[in-house]
Amino acid sequence: MDFDVGARLKQVRELHGLSQRALAQRAGVTNGTISLIEQNRCSPSVSSLRKVLQGIPMTLAEFFATDDLPPREQIFYKAGDLIELSSMLVKGKVGQVSFRQVGDLRGRNLQVLHERYAPGADTGRTMLQHESEEGGIVIKGRIELTVGDRKEILGPGDAYLFDSRTPHRFRNIDDEECELISACTPPYL
Repeated sequence: MDFDVGARLKQVRELHGLSQRALAQRAGVTNGTISLIEQNRCSPSVSSLRKVLQGIPMTLAEFFATDDLPPREQIFYKAGDLIELSSMLVKGKVGQVSFRQVGDLRGRNLQVLHERYAPGADTGRTMLQHESEEGGIVIKGRIELTVGDRKEILGPGDAYLFDSRTPHRFRNIDDEECELISACTPPYL
C-alpha cells in the first residue's frame, strides 16, 4: 500500500486553512520541517509527525484514515482488518515500526495496537508524551522501554503500565523483531 505522507499532510493542512508557517508555529517546529515533509524530502519519525499533527489537531489514526475503515459497530476483527497506522512513514528503511490498530476509534476511549519493531527500530529521539495511560505485553523479541529516568529491557511475557504524560521511548536494541500488544486510553496515535 503506497501512502504519500507529504501529499496527505499538505491536503490536511490546506483543508484546515493553515499555511506552512502557521502549522509550524502551532506545532512548535520550523517551516522547513513542514516543507520537507510535504515534498517527501524527509520521512518524519512517529513522534515528529505526531507533533506536527498536534498543531492541527489530528491523531495519526485520523491522518492515515481511508474510506475503507471498518464499520463502527464491528466487534470481531480478522488479522487483515487491522488498520496500519505507521509503517508508511519509514517504508523500506531499516528500523521500521508498525502500529496496527484494532478498529475505528470514532467514539472510542481505548486504542489497542499490535506493534512490531524491526531490529534497530525506535519511536524517535524525541521522547513521546501525551495525556493517556498505556500498557502492553511483549509477545516476542526484546524492547528497551524508557519511562522518565527509568529504563528496562523487556522480553516475551514481560509487561508495562504507566502514565503517558511521563516522557517515554520504545527502542528495539536486539537483532530480531520485537512484537507487542498495547492499549492506550484515551487513544494517542
